[in-house]
Amino acid sequence: MAQSPNTRFGEGFVTDAWYLAGLSSQVRAGRLSRLELMGEPLVLGRGPSGGLFALRDICPHRAAPLSAGGFHREADGSETLACPYHGWRFGADGACRAIPSLTDDQDFDAGRIRVRRYPVVEQQGMVFVWSGADPASEPDHAPPSFPGVIGPVRLRDEMTFAAHIDHAVIGLMDPAHGPFVHRQWWWRTGASVHAKQKRFEPRELGFAMVRHEPSKNSRAYAVLGGEPLTEITFRLPGFRWEHIQVGRRQVLALTALWPLDANRTRVIQLVWSDHPALAMLKPLVAWGARIFLRQDARMVDLQGAGLAQEPTLLWIDDADRQAKWYQALKREWAASRRDGRAFVNPVDAATLRWRS
Repeated sequence: MAQSPNTRFGEGFVTDAWYLAGLSSQVRAGRLSRLELMGEPLVLGRGPSGGLFALRDICPHRAAPLSAGGFHREADGSETLACPYHGWRFGADGACRAIPSLTDDQDFDAGRIRVRRYPVVEQQGMVFVWSGADPASEPDHAPPSFPGVIGPVRLRDEMTFAAHIDHAVIGLMDPAHGPFVHRQWWWRTGASVHAKQKRFEPRELGFAMVRHEPSKNSRAYAVLGGEPLTEITFRLPGFRWEHIQVGRRQVLALTALWPLDANRTRVIQLVWSDHPALAMLKPLVAWGARIFLRQDARMVDLQGAGLAQEPTLLWIDDADRQAKWYQALKREWAASRRDGRAFVNPVDAATLRWRS
């Protein structure tokens, strides 16, 4: 049985899970990228022939970063990644294939040497990386699939929040901060605050605010015309997506979180749509989305000063119920993996009310 990770809020990470590294189009053939995942260096690359892989970005010989190396074609036609320091070569499975400094008469099995391999999957034009509690573990479930992924990505934005992923997650689902953090004449004003009531249901590894008409005080929905209906879903370890339907047209807004380390979280925002308004107003929509993300980042920075004092945090119903659900989901996921049993979603269907 795997050891249970730390499940206290603001500490530890959700493991045995898929994280979104980026778009497939960003990982070009013959290119290498250095990333961090939960404090560990990782090299993500695509060989010249198109094969995708992810390895721990430390050569076991002298700790040089493999991401600074290059590709080598072996005699059998396979592609390996060569360390820039002494040329040790590793396959996509993490096994050492060659040590150039060895002479022909030196009996040494290079294949016994390995670097950690991270399973990777390409799906819906995105690259997902599996982070297992046990480095040798293999995925036992697929990455999430998102409704409304239509054609190429219309909008993409990314930045780093100076916060543990738990704080970034609950910021995504917090329903009450909009009129204060995102107060804009074109979105919401202080005078627009009113009582709301939304229905929630459990979903795979998470929950959803079931399909409903968007709030009338969210003015940006007006550009879509018609009678839009939206459903907002959260899923472990850190995916939040909003699927909007306007007749036959769709908009999907996905936010995915990638824990760099205990104090930094990479935030990726992607939007797909076949709605003509997104094409015509793309610069304006992109501008608004960038403002939103940076307003959230500024609030995270402000919050960090208080969190450094390790205060006791207060959670209230119903506005903070989703944050409580996230904490329960995180604990149950860790317990189910530790005990080797099926995950039991702790979220019950409920109607929540708040003012925003």
